[in-house]
Amino acid sequence: MRRRRWVAYGVGALALLVAGSGGVGWVLYTRLDGNITPDEAAAAELARYARERPAALVKDAQNVLVIGSDSRAGDGNGRYGTDSGTERSDTTILLHLSGGRHRATAVSLPRDLMVDVPACRRPDGSRTRPVFAMFNHAFETGGSACTVRTVEKLTGVRIDHHVVVDFSGFKDMVDAVGGVRVCVAEPIADKAAGLRLPAGEVTLDGERALGYVRARKSLGDGSDTERMDRQQRFLAALVDKVRGNGVLLNPVKLYPLLDAATSALTTDPDLASLRGLYELVRGLGDIPAEHVQFLTVPRESYIHDANRDQLVEPAAEKLFEQLRTDGPVVVSEKLPTHAGTAESGPQGSSARRGPSPSPPAPTFRGSTAAEGGCG
Repeated sequence: MRRRRWVAYGVGALALLVAGSGGVGWVLYTRLDGNITPDEAAAAELARYARERPAALVKDAQNVLVIGSDSRAGDGNGRYGTDSGTERSDTTILLHLSGGRHRATAVSLPRDLMVDVPACRRPDGSRTRPVFAMFNHAFETGGSACTVRTVEKLTGVRIDHHVVVDFSGFKDMVDAVGGVRVCVAEPIADKAAGLRLPAGEVTLDGERALGYVRARKSLGDGSDTERMDRQQRFLAALVDKVRGNGVLLNPVKLYPLLDAATSALTTDPDLASLRGLYELVRGLGDIPAEHVQFLTVPRESYIHDANRDQLVEPAAEKLFEQLRTDGPVVVSEKLPTHAGTAESGPQGSSARRGPSPSPPAPTFRGSTAAEGGCG
């Protein structure tokens, strides 16, 4: 039961702020509400292409595209490289919230995935041509609107909201909860990520957490798939930390978290307020941690370049179909990276004794929030 309350506490805190009507409560509400940056340019661009966007098929289900930007702008971010005036999507997650809020499924989309990127508007007002390129090319050339349209073209899933978080915002949120505990199998020394960690249980502050989720070549097999697995485990551990009583029931700790979270966000205009965020998350309180799922879209090395990715079919399309229709998805850590189809149901004489059973939900390699942390 305790695992089911982590979102409920957060929703309650937002509800109190939304309902704030005077004094300090109103001042705090106004400050937090004003922290969120509305992505007006993206909204205008998406409206331009409204007729070509996929329809939402299931009432009350929501799809949120979470984009981690690799922008070097902001205090202390210059150490991660030179800002050439462009940003790339360092991490992109398609978060599906089921109708009735019975489950949440977070699907990582590899930045090296080869996809069809549509014609998009550049920041200077000029327009690109459609191109077959790496997925993160969409954000680099056309920002969040181009990324949303690329994902919709790839998946057929209607994106209801989008959220962009940069390096500074990620670090601030981790620091606001007092760090996040992870389990490190082997000592890590990654010069490119500025990361040195001993083996064992380690509590990461914002700076080291950023290095941990961004590190690639020096950890494991150096693949982007393993990096995404690590990001998913970290998010599960962060969820576990945030739902703890030490954060959500302590106003001294809760306000810095809300301040950091809202300051970090650039969102579509409908989501760019505490009330908008509250409307999105208010039904999440009953989702058990084992129904908060993390997985990577089924992928394999691109046939023309081993350093790029391509979708594994028909597994990827089956996943997209489940998201479009709000169908169930099962995850298991024991499956191979590219797995995406569950075994069929009962066959033969047993199937003739009555109506055919419903086909099993497709199973993909992944994990749940219940498996986050160190044990």
